[in-house]
Amino acid sequence: MPLTNHLASLRQPGPKPRLQTLRLTLELQAEAHVAEMFAVLSDPAIYEFENAPPKSLAWLAERFKKLEAGASADGRERWLNWVVRGQQSAHLMGYVQATVLPDSTALVAYEFNSQYWGQGFASEAVRALLHELASQHAVSRALAVFKTANH
Repeated sequence: MPLTNHLASLRQPGPKPRLQTLRLTLELQAEAHVAEMFAVLSDPAIYEFENAPPKSLAWLAERFKKLEAGASADGRERWLNWVVRGQQSAHLMGYVQATVLPDSTALVAYEFNSQYWGQGFASEAVRALLHELASQHAVSRALAVFKTANH
């Protein structure tokens, strides 16, 4: 990695381990969340429009381990990932994530178990994520891809 990129990455703050909203707690994603998230992400309704559920607990554990590094191997991308837990139920509901690019753009994604759809939880979690990105990670633009068929 060029020295200028390395110095810039040293100045970037790490992700907060916990973000709070009125109804949610966002916890920095860790391998310890794998079993509970496997159940959340095994909901077939999530995959009606794209992707596929995790292949196995071992596959998801390996994915989480890779993401815990917090950055791509070349250091050009920063990976910020939080699992979302309801404050009332304490169950995991889904996740929010951002890939922060060198130009201060973030690619934002999220998935929630279908039992939490239509209640504003995803919007609340994404707002917390966007606030964190702008205030702590110098992100000036966020992008997300939506499937128009996905209501």
